[in-house]
Amino acid sequence: MATTSPHLNWLIIRNNNSFLLKKRDVKKPFSTEANNLTNVSSFRYSGLVHKKTVGVVPAADKKGFSVVLKKGKYAQRPAKNTVRVSFKSGPRRSLKKLRNLLTGAKYRKDLTQAALRRASAVLASQKAAPAKNVKKPE
Repeated sequence: MATTSPHLNWLIIRNNNSFLLKKRDVKKPFSTEANNLTNVSSFRYSGLVHKKTVGVVPAADKKGFSVVLKKGKYAQRPAKNTVRVSFKSGPRRSLKKLRNLLTGAKYRKDLTQAALRRASAVLASQKAAPAKNVKKPE
């Protein structure tokens, strides 16, 4: 089975697809597609055109994060195409495990730093807000 190249797919969908958010005076449009780590519409971060992609989403129970990996081997079988790995063992350990997962398997080296940034942003959003000191009127 022959599939089209990612470059050809990108040329077809880059200027108009349902995930684009175009704004006036913004050079690069935003993208809301799944597995796009930076939410910028570019070939490198596109989750639609590549056979292998990485996505970082909050865990279902709002503790930790999950990494969604798209496997190139099963490009023609959507049911087997994605793998979800959960990380819940604390921020430092989870980020280290994520780095080891992506670098150890040589899985898209160009996305490793972006995945770590997205994961730490997800973890920071789950942190409880500090209690504010409110002075009571006398």
